[in-house]
Amino acid sequence: MVPPTVAQLDTSVAELVPVRAQVDRITGVYVCTRPFRAAGPRIELEKLGRKAIVHNYGHGGSGWSLSWGSSALAVDMARATGVRELGVIGCGALGLTSALLAQRAGMSVRIYAKALPPDVFSMRASGLWTPHSRICDAQHAADFGDRWETMARTSYAMYQSMLGLPGDPIEWIDGYHLLDAAPAQPSEAVSDEPDYGDLSDRISDLAPNSVTLPVGSTPFQQPVRRFSIMMFNITSYARMLMSDFLLAGGKIVVREFTHPRQLLALPERTLINATGYGARALFSDESIIPIRGQTARLIPQPDVNYALNTSHLSMVPRRDGLLVQVIGDTGNFNNSDLTPDRAASEAAVRQLADIMATMRRT
Repeated sequence: MVPPTVAQLDTSVAELVPVRAQVDRITGVYVCTRPFRAAGPRIELEKLGRKAIVHNYGHGGSGWSLSWGSSALAVDMARATGVRELGVIGCGALGLTSALLAQRAGMSVRIYAKALPPDVFSMRASGLWTPHSRICDAQHAADFGDRWETMARTSYAMYQSMLGLPGDPIEWIDGYHLLDAAPAQPSEAVSDEPDYGDLSDRISDLAPNSVTLPVGSTPFQQPVRRFSIMMFNITSYARMLMSDFLLAGGKIVVREFTHPRQLLALPERTLINATGYGARALFSDESIIPIRGQTARLIPQPDVNYALNTSHLSMVPRRDGLLVQVIGDTGNFNNSDLTPDRAASEAAVRQLADIMATMRRT
């Protein structure tokens, strides 16, 4: 006998607190550049004079999601050089996880970075478990698939061990994708981004399946697709990583590098380069393409504990503020402009307000 679907089991109307989507509740508009590489992240060892440089960058929109698995590969390469002291360049998602894993492997670690959290691009991410977001293009997906799956599964397992910690650095939430009530119309906007590789089927066993809910079972006026997803409360999560690193004896040096030869003066013979988009300038890596992303942060609403998205909009209910983002827009690929467009964020918040206005109240 086939078991009933979730939608059939749950006949009550989901009770969801409306978002207070008002432009005067915007506390900030943030822009970052995601470092996309068509072939996937660069995780490899390069010799620089007497130094061994292990590169760990170029994760597109999957930096936090894949950080532990990617850094595990990088640290293994660093350990193979036989050193006991390691330098890590960069203090974002990949730098912190590389440093922590190296410490747990018995190495003495020093981080060098021009900026520390909260002033790094990693802090401007949306905060959802999206391990295949702009991770490679479709042409390279088959060759990259095995390595990606290893990184995704390693990272997922690490995140499961962090559930329930103080500050909820990692938590599971439900989300609702609003389906278009009318047949889709041809879009006038032509995507300027490549066809990205879709590797999600390789880890389909890791997360609960999504389910379509009919009209009347949620407060929304159209059918929705309910999904469950991990969320990173990046403020508390990054603070936890920094604290763990320092408590284990890690050292941090605030320093900016503008040329690889400056790395030769560092005392460590082996370095992990986790500079993200900064590697394009530092190592003249033209394979890194910036993808501009912008989010608006609204005043936190602790009672809003669900994600919401449409084909044009995303809302993530982080503890440090509700993140509202336009999705599916053009002009972001190969765009390194960090100038905030507040008008675009205000328009997104108003669009979210329109959705909230149509919600049924229980």
